[in-house]
Amino acid sequence: MTSSAQPLKSGAREAHPEHLGHVIFIAAAAAMGGFLFGYDSAVINGAVEAIRDRYDIGSAALAQVIAIALIGCAIGAATAGRIADRIGRIRCMQISAVLFTVSAVGSALPFALYDLAFWRVIGGFAIGMASVIGPAYIAEVAPAAYRGRLGSFQQAAIVIGIAISQLVNWGILNAAGGDQRGKLMGLEAWQVMLGVMVIPAVLYGLLSFAIPESPRFLISAGKDARAREVLREVEGDNVDLDTRVAEIEHAMKSEHKSVFKDLLGGTFFFKPIVWVGIGLSVFQQFVGINVAFYYSSTLWQSVGVDPSESFFYSFTTSIINIVGTVIAMIFVDRIGRKPLALIGSVGMVIGLGLEAWAFSFDLVDGKLPATQGWVALIAAHVFVLFFALSWGVVVWVFLGEMFPNKIRAAALGVAASAQWIANWAITASFPSLADWNLSMTYVIYTVFAALSIPFVLKFVTETKGKTLEEMG
Repeated sequence: MTSSAQPLKSGAREAHPEHLGHVIFIAAAAAMGGFLFGYDSAVINGAVEAIRDRYDIGSAALAQVIAIALIGCAIGAATAGRIADRIGRIRCMQISAVLFTVSAVGSALPFALYDLAFWRVIGGFAIGMASVIGPAYIAEVAPAAYRGRLGSFQQAAIVIGIAISQLVNWGILNAAGGDQRGKLMGLEAWQVMLGVMVIPAVLYGLLSFAIPESPRFLISAGKDARAREVLREVEGDNVDLDTRVAEIEHAMKSEHKSVFKDLLGGTFFFKPIVWVGIGLSVFQQFVGINVAFYYSSTLWQSVGVDPSESFFYSFTTSIINIVGTVIAMIFVDRIGRKPLALIGSVGMVIGLGLEAWAFSFDLVDGKLPATQGWVALIAAHVFVLFFALSWGVVVWVFLGEMFPNKIRAAALGVAASAQWIANWAITASFPSLADWNLSMTYVIYTVFAALSIPFVLKFVTETKGKTLEEMG
């Protein structure tokens, strides 16, 4: 982040590459990390009940196996930046691809519960790396005129990865006769579900050899000639390459490397703006969104839905997630971040409240009554839609824009860490809470969705139309 705005004189602002399709390919290849992020995060949804049955474990132990990947996520996210600065963005992607591949193979062929948990942590480390390196690389390679649209590839790839994982799980379950532990290719169905991720992981690794290193890293490594080649490739021949390289060098020299102590101050340890970022991250997770992606098939089976149908509903929820994300991408710059967040909060309160009401009824012959069952199903889709068109995208936009330049990197790191911790808390607690009282669990999520409304109104400042320098 630069300490002051530097006017571009190289023509980079207006750069239009001669081969835009090639630039799109580069961004899409980098966004494969986002696809794997979404795929690996959600694929476990299809294996939850089979893992519980095979290893004969209770809800608390099961939750730890599911949630333990988030520990790896936090470590991967925290270290990816330093790794990328030291050995390059492309090498970082290749390490991530190898870890995704190893995790997929290990998770598909576990000897016992403990090594399944270990492979989950390895996969989590890869997710954490992909969550950082993809957006950073795309931002550094994309021409300024296309940066916003190309940057959105990462979020789009994540939600598509979630959807594809649920579709693949559904297909595998049907091939195994509707039994998660049914035999398929010599393995149990759930093992095949986890192992199939080898295919996109290997593809990600191969694509990383087909795209150029970031010009920013090349310049930092003293490879100016290669940096010029890449800049010509992605920004076109009309850009003054010598001036462009000088601009990047100047920006890198004038960056303020924010550190943790820069965030301290105010009444409660952190500066108020940092607490707002933490609050956005926590509310985003405490509405229970990841329950919909980690446990949805288990949830529907618990209220009497046939396993094959429960997997299909998980897929339709993922499609709704994609639709909502597209809506957010269209409107976030038109109506603003804050109004979109408030619209989403109101919609989530309605969806979660209806789910809580539906789940409060006793099961009849192992199923919810017909009316309540349909209400629960529709309300779950409403909840995911309103989350996706608001908090799913808006929070990341806010976190990228709301902090002053001098603390942005460090503050974003703290807010992202808070998000992983909140994610872990929800993921690890859901099975036990659901065993206690499923309806009250959704009441808790509804309360957090409702509390997000006054939080946004009182503490969150609109960032639409403001430059990063105006943030303080």
